[in-house]
Amino acid sequence: MTTTALLNSMSDESVDVVPRDRLAHITPNWFTTVMGTGIVATAAATRPAHVTGLHTVATVVWILASVALLLVSSAFAAHWLMHRENARGYLNHAMVSHFYGAPAMAALTVGAGTLLFGKDLIGVDAAVWIDAVLWTIGTAIGVVAVGFVAVRLLTRADRGGEALPARMMSVVAPMVSASTGALLVPHIADADMRTVFLVLCYAMFLLSFVFGTATTFFVYRRMIRVGLPARAAVPTVWIPLGMIGQSITAAITLGTASRGEFTGTHAYVATGLHTAGMYYGIVVGIIGVVAFTLSVTITARAAYTGLPFSLTWWSFTFPVGTCVTGATALGTATGIGAIHDVAIVLYVLLFCAWAVVAARTVAAIRSGALPAAA
Repeated sequence: MTTTALLNSMSDESVDVVPRDRLAHITPNWFTTVMGTGIVATAAATRPAHVTGLHTVATVVWILASVALLLVSSAFAAHWLMHRENARGYLNHAMVSHFYGAPAMAALTVGAGTLLFGKDLIGVDAAVWIDAVLWTIGTAIGVVAVGFVAVRLLTRADRGGEALPARMMSVVAPMVSASTGALLVPHIADADMRTVFLVLCYAMFLLSFVFGTATTFFVYRRMIRVGLPARAAVPTVWIPLGMIGQSITAAITLGTASRGEFTGTHAYVATGLHTAGMYYGIVVGIIGVVAFTLSVTITARAAYTGLPFSLTWWSFTFPVGTCVTGATALGTATGIGAIHDVAIVLYVLLFCAWAVVAARTVAAIRSGALPAAA
């Protein structure tokens, strides 16, 4: 099945799925529903301005993301148990295999939300423990996904299939590990272990940066040569923004976290890392403005002629959410209030996009146009 056909089969214009077979097509991109919901909560935690009631709303959204993670994970496990042939087919699919980065990012996002919001409900110790477990699981899946895709690129005759932006899904996960790992650093009691963990987070940053940069260059070069994705895949043009926003967040938050690890005669290391993160954020932020403008233009043109609903619409959520966290971190690091204002505007857009996409997804599941995830 081609990527375009697969995406079309997941749109709300497709025929109803027979109830007993609704677990036959629980592809890994179902985890984008968890990612997109979780980022609404975690992005709220970084808000540059206080908004009455937002913390409560974000906590509720985090709970929804946690429930969604359990439901989708259960459905995905059942999919592998009951429909192994389909599951292996999706694993070997040149494009769908890239979405195995989604389960990793779903776990990492919910884990970060647990630390940020769950501590008020279950206590700090339990929240740290749960986040650590989810971070470990998400990071392991993300690294394996990157390695798996890298091997496929070297061994497949078609070099991994169509050059769609969805290819980015397999390389962003380690960057999410880097940024969410920064939240865990202060909660590690042993000083040596904190330093080792911080270095590990920077390793995740570099791994994602190298593969992400190469993939981004390949995807955009391919789109320039052969044209934009098919209508059903147009929302995926937002995915590269996930790498941009998440890398800015990681570079700055890891630099901030390093201040507690490199002190005294080694304070210059923390200063250098923080400064490098800030300047990285400025440069990549400018690139992000261009990419955001391009994404809006492409999407608007596609929407004018009709943009069918599919799971790819969740690309309107998580990438924008990482832009919120990246802009907030950059505004704080540079002291430029205008960047914080951008973060606030982006969060409003994120929340609206999430509300629309979540409602459309629930409606599509209830109507049978999308396979049920539970």
